[in-house]
Parts: sequence; structure tokens; C-alpha cells
Amino acid sequence: MENYNGDHDCIKECEEHISKKRNRCQEEFSNSEQLQVHVGIQHLEKPYESTFLNRTFSQNEDVASHMRTQTGERNYQCNKCEKDFVKNSHLKTHMRIHIGERAYICNQCDKAFSQRGNLKTHMRTHTGDKPYQCTQCNKTFSDNSALKYHMTIHTGERLYKCDQCGKAFPKSSSLKNHKKTHTGEKTHQCNQCNKTFSDNSALKKHMRIHTGERAYKCSHCIKAFSHKGDLINHIRIHTGEKPYQCDQCYKAFAQSSYLKRHIRIHTGEKLYQCSECDKAFSDSGYIVKHMRIHTGKRLERPERTYKCSHCDKAFSVSRDLLIHLRIHTGERPYTCSQCGKDFTHSSILKSHMRTHTGKKPYQCGECEMAFLNNSALKKHMVIHTGERAYKCSYCIKAFSRKGDLIVHVRIHTGETPYHCSQCDKGFKHKSHLKRHMHRNKHTGDKS
Repeated sequence: MENYNGDHDCIKECEEHISKKRNRCQEEFSNSEQLQVHVGIQHLEKPYESTFLNRTFSQNEDVASHMRTQTGERNYQCNKCEKDFVKNSHLKTHMRIHIGERAYICNQCDKAFSQRGNLKTHMRTHTGDKPYQCTQCNKTFSDNSALKYHMTIHTGERLYKCDQCGKAFPKSSSLKNHKKTHTGEKTHQCNQCNKTFSDNSALKKHMRIHTGERAYKCSHCIKAFSHKGDLINHIRIHTGEKPYQCDQCYKAFAQSSYLKRHIRIHTGEKLYQCSECDKAFSDSGYIVKHMRIHTGKRLERPERTYKCSHCDKAFSVSRDLLIHLRIHTGERPYTCSQCGKDFTHSSILKSHMRTHTGKKPYQCGECEMAFLNNSALKKHMVIHTGERAYKCSYCIKAFSRKGDLIVHVRIHTGETPYHCSQCDKGFKHKSHLKRHMHRNKHTGDKS
């Protein structure tokens, strides 16, 4: 790969060669670059050998094209998107994007491409070949452009800066796409649902919704994904890798989005402000829940078609029914290796194991509290959001937790599900039964 000095030396060599041939005609030019191209086409001897690059050009057009790569001159413009090219052949290849021509077909999965090089790169997804290695961290890549982009992580180089907001990017294409967020321009349209996107890569990702394509398969389990990034994030569940570390408290995360959200705890930044009141939140999900206080809107539950044959419970997913049935059958296939306790579901065992390790991976984005499982975090979050999604059908009271609503409804129904085994007295709350048993010195066994 030629560096800046190499390009400069190459131009210098071309100029020296050209200077010997200048007086061939009387044509005049406004700059040296135009003169170089003219001489390359009209006056250079064939074959012309470059001593600097150790290359020989058999055609005048070849040396002229080569010289354009050195001077940066781009004479061939696309009439669809105004992109410029050094060579006419490059323009022709580019035009296939607009006309939809995909002449290069993969013999493994029938995927088609407009350029031979793109097919070659794609084939490496089947072979697993990653010939491009990072010299900093030894990570390997299937194509050179991916390596170049990766290297900006180490160098921190972001040459392309937005003149609207000052945000900088490692690639010119990223800046170009970003600028569309300011203009609102969405030139790429889905031919299935007419949804529009600011860039082609976003459209390609969207199209997988319609095709159902899941090309990225996990090598550890049977899961497959439509986006490469989703697979990379998923694999970290198996490997335990957490590459994103907070420089304030050194806590590590599996995804960059988790780190960004966590950083707001330290900075106190709350980007999402309620339009109805002055409350603000650090996470978009929290404000969505909070807004239900103002709108009164509740999420629609999916139809529950899978009914339990032992009780009145029903489920929207068949797997949830199978797990529920273990309550009736007594099956507990997941055993804790530390204390021997059995569980009906692997996720419950996983959550239980944290009581031994002390690990609390679910952290609140509004405060520094952490929890053993996601459900505990969700219950906690209502303190911040103020959401009361569980409304009583008998009165105007509403609750943030389902359990609190169930207990409250017993005031209206008179239901007392907890009975003393000694005196048959009934109670609305389990805690009330325990208190009764303690006060009356009941053992819990009928004599």
C-alpha cells in the first residue's frame, strides 16, 4: 500500500517523464494535472515503465488512469447520485447498484452481488477465512476495509467531522449518512412496505424482516440472527466477554449501549425528558413506561391460546405452558450444585446461583442499586417512573406491582386464601396468617 510520500514520489517521476515529451503539440492547460493526463494519453511511449512502482503500462489509457489515482482527479460522475470515479470501469461497476444488477452469485447460499470483490469477501463467511489481522490486538477480519475501520478503535482517529453538530467519524460514508439525520433525507426505500431509510446498509438490515433471513448462526447453540452485530453480542453470553469498561468505576459490560447507559449514572445526564411534567430519565425505556401515567394507556397483551389442563391459567407461548406444568407435576430438573436446591426453570437456577456468588448484574440506570434478576429491577424501576399499570376493576386505585393489586382486590371480594390449620381462621395476607400463628403459639399441625 503506497503512503503519502510514495504518491508524491510517483507523481514526481511521472512529471519528469512527461517533461521530456512536452513539446509534442501546442495545446494549453489550466493546471499540471490536466497536462499530465493529456500527455499520458497522447504522447507517452508504449510501454511506459515506472521505476518507482516497478510497473509497466501497456496502454496510454492505463498510465493516464494511474496518474489520476495519484492526483485525485475524478472525471467520471454517476448521474444518479453524483458520486465521482477515477475510471470509467469503476463507474460502470457502481451503476449496478442503481439498476439492481447482481451478476455474481454465491454457490453456497444463492446470495447475489453487483461486484466480484463483494462476492469474494462474502465467500469468507462460509469458509471462515479471515486473512486480515490487527497488529494491536490480533483480531482478524474477512476484508481489509473492516480491518481499517477496526484500527480506528486503537488510534482514536476520526477525520470526518460534521459541520452541523461537531460529531466526528472514522469513515467518510458514516459522516455522509449522519448528515442525513440533519436534513431528514431518506433516499433508500423498501419495495415491500415503502419504508424509507437514510442509507443502504439500514435498508439491507430492514429487508431481512421481509425475507426472514438469519445468516449469522451461533456456534455454541442453535440460535441464528439476521444481523452480524446481534450474533457478536449474543456470543458474549457464552464466552462471558465484557469488552466495554467504565473508566470511572471499572465495571465492564458486554455491549457498548450498556456502558453508555451506565456512564449516565456518573454524569447524572438525563436525556429523556417528559413533555407533560418536569421528570427526566437516563434511558428511553423508562420514559416510555413513565408516559403511561399521563396517557393512561396500557400495553395490549397477546392472545393466550395455550391453556393449562390442571388450572385456569393460559399462556401466549407454548414453552411457558410447559414450564408452568412443572408446578403441577412437581418436576424440578435444574439443581443447584452449591446447596442442592431444585428449580423448575434454568433461569430461576441461574438467578439463584447469584445468591451464592453475590453477583448482581442488573443495575438501575437512575441510581446505583443492582439486582439479582431482571424482574427485581423492573419492580424497582417503578419507584423512578411512577408507573401504576395495575388498576383495580372495583375502585379507582392503581398499583405498580401485580401482587399488590391481587392482595387489594381481596378487600372487595372478601377472599381469605390463607387459613390457620389449628382454628380454620382465614386471612387475606400470608404475613397476617404467620403473625396469627405466632401470637397463638400454633405449631401449624392439627392435634
